[in-house]
Amino acid sequence: QVQLVESGGGLVQAGDSLRLSCAASGLTFSDYAAGWFRQAPGKEREFVARISRGGGFTDHADSVKGRFTISRDNARNTVYLQMNSLKPEDTAVYYCAAPPFGSTYSRDPSAYHYWGQGTQVTVSS
Repeated sequence: QVQLVESGGGLVQAGDSLRLSCAASGLTFSDYAAGWFRQAPGKEREFVARISRGGGFTDHADSVKGRFTISRDNARNTVYLQMNSLKPEDTAVYYCAAPPFGSTYSRDPSAYHYWGQGTQVTVSS
């Protein structure tokens, strides 16, 4: 059974940093690309960042570029999201996800098959 478990969320002040982790089990993680998405209350789930299977390619949404960094450690079956210079508008539930085996990865959340339960990030002004 595939499981993705996020951790590292919390309540911080604007300008602070957080590092989210997503631990994968039940699959050979190095065979899968991965992505981070977020959903704020009343809004649709939106793309944050994605990373290739080997970690050599990354892509970040314009809204977080230069502040957030996605990375992965396949030996630990874990993908990370380092979030610096947090803003109140970053407040959301953050989800990690993986697409179906053999699929190319995308910015579109509908292309992802496996999802974690989410971790809340709240940034106060």
